[in-house]
Amino acid sequence: MTSTQQQIEVSYDVSNEFFRLWLDEGMHYTSASYLTGDETLEQAQLQKCKILHDYAEMTPDKAVMDIGCGWGSNLAYLASQGVKNAHGITLSTEQHTEIMQRKLPGVNAIVCDYKDFTPSMLGIEKYDALISIEMIDHLCSPEQANKGMAIDIYREYFRKVAGWVKPGSHFGFQAILRDRVPRNRADILDLKFTADVIFPGGLNPRLEELIVAVRPYWEVVEMRTQRTCYGKTTGEWLRRLRANEAEIRKTYGDAVFDDYDRYLRTCVKAFDSEWSSDVQMKLRWCRAA
Repeated sequence: MTSTQQQIEVSYDVSNEFFRLWLDEGMHYTSASYLTGDETLEQAQLQKCKILHDYAEMTPDKAVMDIGCGWGSNLAYLASQGVKNAHGITLSTEQHTEIMQRKLPGVNAIVCDYKDFTPSMLGIEKYDALISIEMIDHLCSPEQANKGMAIDIYREYFRKVAGWVKPGSHFGFQAILRDRVPRNRADILDLKFTADVIFPGGLNPRLEELIVAVRPYWEVVEMRTQRTCYGKTTGEWLRRLRANEAEIRKTYGDAVFDDYDRYLRTCVKAFDSEWSSDVQMKLRWCRAA
């Protein structure tokens, strides 16, 4: 099942101000795209948005849906490019509050499970494009994956969202990947902690699962992986978290700081050790949809 709203709020509703202390200025909570390695986190996050904007073949006249839109960082980028209808859905009430407070031109968002969403809920008949950034890890639980259900769950997602767009539309898609399991028990426990405490109910897909699941509804036109980019991103988040340790401990408590420090340390190690990666795909709508 898709992560429940309660599980999503565990992951994202600690406090908008808490996340603002260690994310970039735009509140992106997904991998940035470092193309030279010399960029700031803020610059690399905008480069990520541009890649997905281009994969979706966006132009100002197109209407786009951002599936799992977070605090609206990518919607803000789309607005900066003059997109007239940039919509988003999220299951986090805190994230939705942040988006609406931004009052971005052409941007609208609602709190809604993707399974329940239809474009008419935001006054659109069909979208011209889709973007989704690391939302798919909330669709399949570890228990379901162990039962061999992952591909069917992901395929149903790709089928559902294909019905939201006009024929021939493009989809800028990004996902965290799980590649292999560490052999050290302490590392396994750290990964389990991240899954159970920080992102309950979620699981990162494997690349081969996604390649199979997009068919027959989407065609993979282009793909790039960016494992080292996510390692650099999480490393910068960890640095900023620690730079604000005193304030976090005072305002949110020792447990919150300790939990997020452990989670981010685990992420840095996971990408460095090649347990995890990240993928960006340009998908094109297929007739089978």
